[in-house]
Amino acid sequence: MSFPELKNDLLLRTLKGEAVERPPCWIMRQAGRYLPEYKALKGDKDFFKLCQTPEIAAELTIQPVLRYDGLIDAAIIFSDILVIPQALGMTVEMVEGSGPHFPEPLRTTDDVTKVLNHEVNVLRDLDWAFKALTLTRHQLDGKVPLFGFCGGPWTLLVYMAEGGGSRLFRFAKQLINEKPDLALQLLQKITDTAIEFLAQQVIAGAQVLQVFESWGGELSSMDFDKFSLPFLKQIVDGVPKRLQELGVKEHIPMIVFAKGSWYAVDKLCGLGYDGVSLDWSWDPKEAVKINKGRCSLQGNIDPGVIYGSNEVISEKVKYMIEGFGGGKGKYIVNFGHGTHPFMDTEKIRFFLEECHKYGSA
Repeated sequence: MSFPELKNDLLLRTLKGEAVERPPCWIMRQAGRYLPEYKALKGDKDFFKLCQTPEIAAELTIQPVLRYDGLIDAAIIFSDILVIPQALGMTVEMVEGSGPHFPEPLRTTDDVTKVLNHEVNVLRDLDWAFKALTLTRHQLDGKVPLFGFCGGPWTLLVYMAEGGGSRLFRFAKQLINEKPDLALQLLQKITDTAIEFLAQQVIAGAQVLQVFESWGGELSSMDFDKFSLPFLKQIVDGVPKRLQELGVKEHIPMIVFAKGSWYAVDKLCGLGYDGVSLDWSWDPKEAVKINKGRCSLQGNIDPGVIYGSNEVISEKVKYMIEGFGGGKGKYIVNFGHGTHPFMDTEKIRFFLEECHKYGSA
């Protein structure tokens, strides 16, 4: 498939480890709830209807790129990590004001076995996701590279077992402690699906990939090593192999984000990903020491800084970027998690403008 030539490859050069003129900038959840143009387009439409309508998903993806023209160096497809459970045969609803809901969560061995026995057809069941990527890639016209993504296997297991978000993680923890072998089988099924989904996103137009292990910090270090890390490793090894089978010869960079998994950063940096994204709990200088130049680091300002004054934003941007080496390479500006619905778009513009002041030029 032929796509427009990329005009801004700053993020891709950074992930290759090249010296760059400034750190590339993008923001997790940059497309969506805080933007007035998103609210206008969404109206009363169902969230998953937005994702599953390629024309709408493409427009939502590009909205922040246009609003912050020249300040954002990547687009991330407007979608959700919970599309993999959908491909695994589960029903997922997005309830306004309370988030995702699974009417039939995995609570028994029979529930899990049903999912394990489900015949996955990613190309058929997530066809809309690939159409959205292709359309978005063309409409971006090479302005910036396009991210595809998926949820981390442990994170998806949490949602599938809990039936939505959670504070206690009772059912997910019960599954891995009461029936660890069954949990590992489920994680393997999710991982196999994720590898195929990510590879097919590249075929459809994604130029860089991110894996969101958003609930990684809910595992102990011992459990992270058993129920998350091996599957994240399978993904970073498996996607390039699958892409080779699909005829893709160039290297597609991959980033992993394991929120709250402070004990695993050393292991994550050595896993083979081109980038490791960090939440805001990390001191940048400490993360740089631990990384030892093995991969690019991404992050990690607390999104809540956007509620502060311009002076506070400037101060914290300076601390972040100088801590990560001053923006001279192997570093990508991002939040330590996603935007909030209440954020001021002009404060985000100021944040991005401040970040653009740093670099080796």
